[in-house]
Amino acid sequence: MTRAPSLRSLVAAALVLLAVLVLPDRPGALWDGLTTLPLELPLILCGLMLTRPASPGTTALRVLVTCWLAVALLLKIGDFGMQAAFNRPFNPVLDLPLLRSGFDLASGAVGPVLAGLAVAALAAVLCLLIGLLWWATGVWARLQPRPPLRRPVALGAALAAVLTLADAGHAARLFTLPADPPGRAATARLIPERIALLRQTFADLAAFRAAAATDRFADTPGLLDRLQGRQTVIVFVESYGRTSFDTPLYSATHLPTLHAAEPALRKAGFAIRSGWLTSPIMGGQSWLAHGTLASGLRLDNQTRYGAMLASPRRTLFRIAADEGFRALGVMPAITLAWPEGPMLGFSEIFAAADLGYRGLPYNWVTMPDQFTLTAFDRLRVPGESLLAEVVLVSSHAPWTPVPQMVPWDAVGDGTILNQWATSGDPPQVVWRDEARIRDQYRQSIDYSLQAVTGFAARQTGALPLFVILGDHQPAPFVAQSDSRDVPVHLIGPPDLIALTDGWGWTEGLMPDPALPPWPMEAFRDRFLAAFTSAPPAP
Repeated sequence: MTRAPSLRSLVAAALVLLAVLVLPDRPGALWDGLTTLPLELPLILCGLMLTRPASPGTTALRVLVTCWLAVALLLKIGDFGMQAAFNRPFNPVLDLPLLRSGFDLASGAVGPVLAGLAVAALAAVLCLLIGLLWWATGVWARLQPRPPLRRPVALGAALAAVLTLADAGHAARLFTLPADPPGRAATARLIPERIALLRQTFADLAAFRAAAATDRFADTPGLLDRLQGRQTVIVFVESYGRTSFDTPLYSATHLPTLHAAEPALRKAGFAIRSGWLTSPIMGGQSWLAHGTLASGLRLDNQTRYGAMLASPRRTLFRIAADEGFRALGVMPAITLAWPEGPMLGFSEIFAAADLGYRGLPYNWVTMPDQFTLTAFDRLRVPGESLLAEVVLVSSHAPWTPVPQMVPWDAVGDGTILNQWATSGDPPQVVWRDEARIRDQYRQSIDYSLQAVTGFAARQTGALPLFVILGDHQPAPFVAQSDSRDVPVHLIGPPDLIALTDGWGWTEGLMPDPALPPWPMEAFRDRFLAAFTSAPPAP
């Protein structure tokens, strides 16, 4: 005869199940979970109480409940991480490649040993939680109510099932309830919602592949002819977003830096326009923003990125190379093989090891931005038709240590920058305090803005056309905003800037806050149209 569980065991088992059911799927949602009854809990408890101990049906039900809650647990953890970092839910099809990227970033921040231990600890905790779920279902399955109580328990299970299905169906918009149920079936919604998301993802990818195969500029001759014999440089400033203008914590530092840069740029002969672009991402995955700008297709996940590379769509760099330009990529963050580079259209790629940096790395950041720009300067040939992409990384998380500007003529091989490479607190200290993280971000962006505007102001002779923009906003807890807008600055010779007068961008480095942003994917076609004498009709 099966021994009835103790009251202490029943309470502990119920709390284990409750903990998984109320686990939040996004930062700041814990209180809502704790103050709302999970409708699935009475359904699970009553259902287990109606089983026969040690029967095959009981074992099957326990396996089903444990697996369902384990999957829900993994989805909630994935959602929480993706919401915190990228302000969107976890997509099993699209986001699995991010596991490797996340581990690489953690390794750069705290070292591979600690990162590996953290992964092992997380795996151990997940195994423990799944074991606790199995134990908890077993405890309640051993509780056998006396015959007079079985009917109320069955009625309770039926009522909980109806309420759970009603709430889940209402959330899925299958029907509308006349009144809210006394609780919420947030966990029951997860798997149907994820199935619907996957169906939408596959349909979206099919539509994307069709869009990638069509291009109004595909057969247009003489593209970018207005830039022949000129140099155009697209500079991405890592994590530079609208928060630098809208959030007082950052604008108090970054706006004076931009204001101070304008007179030097104008003195060098540049005209300046600024606007806003809406990045497809937030918090990370910079390559998706780079690919979006270059291809004119919205790349908000890795699967779309791969589909773009496999499509006949020509990027700005492929078009430039086809028109006789030197299509140059300066990529200080690339430390491994990068087969995507030639597929993006670059005729030459200079990765971290190719730029001649002999100084110390700044944690994950391979070299400071001032050196990257100096190295790029050495790669240019005066008078050549050039379209280059330069990716700056000093403002990449973990934002410590922060380099300082040195005289440009003293940059040399970068060893002069060693004095800051080991300064300040390491990431594992900085990242214990959100205020410290934000302050390091503030300093890093300011350094990058000083470097890129200072580099532009040093140009003489035939002035290049610079497109300087952010790739994405930092993570929401850093940005203090959910906006995905990033600033974009067009700095170049007046005759070239005049070709963009129809864009309606703001004069100077301060884009009008009320200026409507373009989707980042719109930039490619507008850029091609502006700098081509005979563009095709829209």
